[in-house]
Amino acid sequence: MNRAGHSYSSRSRSESDPLSAILQPPPNETQAEREDRLRQEQEAKKRSDNIDKMLRDSERRNRRHKTIKVLLLGQSESGKSTTLKQFQLLHTPAEFRADRLAWRFVIYLNLLRSVRRILEAIAPEADVVWSSFDDSEDYDNTEPAPIIISSGSRGSRSRHAPSNATPNYERYMKIFAPLFELEQKLISQLSDQDGNNDDEATHLPTRNETWANAMTPTTDSPSRSLPSGSHAPRIVIPTSSRSLPSAPVSPTTSRELSVPTGLNWKKALSFGSRLSPKSPLTGELQGWWEDPDDPVHVMNRFAPNITELWKDPRVKQKLAERRVRLEESGGFYLDEIARITATMYFPTDDDVLRARLRTTGVTEHTFSLDHPDFRGVDWKIYDVGGARHQRQAWAPYFDDVDAIIFLAPISAFDQVLVEDPKMNRLQDSLELWRSVVSNRLLAHVNIVLFLNKCDLLKKKLQSGIRLRDHLAGYRDKPNDYESVCKYFKHKFGAIHQAHTPNKDRELHIHPTSVVDTQKTQIIIMIVRDVILHANLKKTALM
Repeated sequence: MNRAGHSYSSRSRSESDPLSAILQPPPNETQAEREDRLRQEQEAKKRSDNIDKMLRDSERRNRRHKTIKVLLLGQSESGKSTTLKQFQLLHTPAEFRADRLAWRFVIYLNLLRSVRRILEAIAPEADVVWSSFDDSEDYDNTEPAPIIISSGSRGSRSRHAPSNATPNYERYMKIFAPLFELEQKLISQLSDQDGNNDDEATHLPTRNETWANAMTPTTDSPSRSLPSGSHAPRIVIPTSSRSLPSAPVSPTTSRELSVPTGLNWKKALSFGSRLSPKSPLTGELQGWWEDPDDPVHVMNRFAPNITELWKDPRVKQKLAERRVRLEESGGFYLDEIARITATMYFPTDDDVLRARLRTTGVTEHTFSLDHPDFRGVDWKIYDVGGARHQRQAWAPYFDDVDAIIFLAPISAFDQVLVEDPKMNRLQDSLELWRSVVSNRLLAHVNIVLFLNKCDLLKKKLQSGIRLRDHLAGYRDKPNDYESVCKYFKHKFGAIHQAHTPNKDRELHIHPTSVVDTQKTQIIIMIVRDVILHANLKKTALM
């Protein structure tokens, strides 16, 4: 009964389905014809499967050829440019090292800038100006901090008794006059002649220029205001401050050299460009150290004088009184003067990582992973300016960014913004962080937080500087590195959890010192894989 019912059902379907009727074997088919038909069907199926496989492989390749865009965000001097260099060193080391000789000029300029900053701090005119900063509310400067000033607690002033003696200022000014001329030559070599005017050049004030005049804000500087009719985007931090009492701001008259991102200064100063013609005596190529016009000769000649200035006890006293800590600024080489000024000095990877050169615009680095599972995936890392007036350039990159690495310099808890002397730098980072994580355009963007400059934080805490003096919320918690670092992790993590529009987003927090190549590159590889896997899952490739 069941067999009859089954036979009837099959016959009914065959009669009602035209395709099924076509696929039925012909009547009176011989054994040879049947074998030939089956062979043709197998070959046809094999061809069809191959075509399907080719289509799937093609689709997979097209979908895998993806560009992952990563944005480096954070306030000025947070370590964004150094992080970008670490990406370059890890993924394109040959290209990174080919540019090291060009960075020699930047490193010389950084060293000369440190000398100039010291002289500005010990100048007799600076005594009056510096004392006026505690009560000043009108000072405005939109440039990155050229000297790191500790905001300090009110009680910290008594640690160093004020000294009225000016430590050999006139003598040092005469000694270093040729170095100031060299500084201008280096600026000319590094800068775009059409893009840098006198107001942007770095220089000491002339002897006839008083500190008071130098401190007067100019009205024609393009960086002091937004273009007419434009509005700051949502990401910009409000001007109101909830920080601790104001701290002195460096009364420096200079402004950092700005190099446009489109200016290929590295090529002009690269190894091949710096080689001199063959020596008439030996027939060999001459090195830069044999060029009498190379700046290394001036640097080498004045190395003992720079060392004397940096080690002068009275200079140290003045710097301590004014809470100037050059060791915390970018491009610090004063502890390695002999090596940096050596005649045949060739920059190391670490030297390049620490070099400070401010760029205008957005710096981009592209690389691909040499890994069989992730071939065809291109990476673009963008470094944008972090000063307040530069943050308006962030918003256009929010539309199609895949990941954000946010850098918060947690060692800056006792410093203030130069553009707003009443704003604590840590407070600014916290408010900027909240603006980023709460932005709905970034709700589904992977976010990684680098609590940066942990090496400086550890030294600062060990020297006796207390976090509670600058951050009231820390109260009586232990002032050791582990406790402070744990507190910052919780603080930033809590802001993310409270303000993110995507409660399912996982936040990755890493304490970092991005000048430490070995540790930073391990973190970068971890972060890179997290970002890559998250984006591949998003596109259903895993």
